[in-house]
Amino acid sequence: MLTVLLECRDQEPELAQTLSVLVAGAVEGLVSDVVVLDHGSRDGSSKVADAAGCRFHQHWDIKDILRSARGEWLLFVEPGARPQSGWIDEIAEYVALNKLPARFTASRGYRRPFYQRLRRLAPLELGLLLPKKHALATARSGMQLAEFVKGQKLRRLSAELIPSWVARSARG
Repeated sequence: MLTVLLECRDQEPELAQTLSVLVAGAVEGLVSDVVVLDHGSRDGSSKVADAAGCRFHQHWDIKDILRSARGEWLLFVEPGARPQSGWIDEIAEYVALNKLPARFTASRGYRRPFYQRLRRLAPLELGLLLPKKHALATARSGMQLAEFVKGQKLRRLSAELIPSWVARSARG
């Protein structure tokens, strides 16, 4: 089972897009719970999370959140990111056979312009899949999800992810 974690701040439309894709993972029995960690949103993010059956936290400590996660594996994604077809089967197989962190492959259909591709990716632009035990061992109070990527040697899943910047750019 998998726990999905997202951090947001005033990202209601992006959050809704990501949560709508995760429904299929819940239906298939892969996603056990979704946790939305808020940074003072003033929009309807809490209502979107509640309607989707997510746990929504405005005041949180990452250690407490990780301990309460139902899944033995964690998937960190940015609001607006959308895993593409095949992600459920691939993650289910990956977590059954591996113990190392991984990330999605960038969507071939949504690529940044050439010069933007030369710079480093945002830490969670391609998500992060890691064992709960690993996350608990590295968690520190006040830590944000993006910090879990630091120092990781990540395997690459063949399943693609449309990054959150696509949803942000469509919003204007």
